[in-house]
Amino acid sequence: MSLLTVQLLRGLTGLTWRLPVQRAQIHSKPLREEFGTMDVAVGLTSCFLCFLLPSGWVLSHLESYKKRE
Repeated sequence: MSLLTVQLLRGLTGLTWRLPVQRAQIHSKPLREEFGTMDVAVGLTSCFLCFLLPSGWVLSHLESYKKRE
């Protein structure tokens, strides 16, 4: 390698050492109030409706999707 190539590579790798690294600042505290039964029921129902219902629809109609029309 030529001297110019070595200096160029050394300069490029030296820049990476000087870049600032941002770290995530995560702060965790206990809950102020516990989740109620209604909150849990609404959350589970919305998860069911958003994820399981569409996939169940596709799986139940899979044979009709396979047919060519």
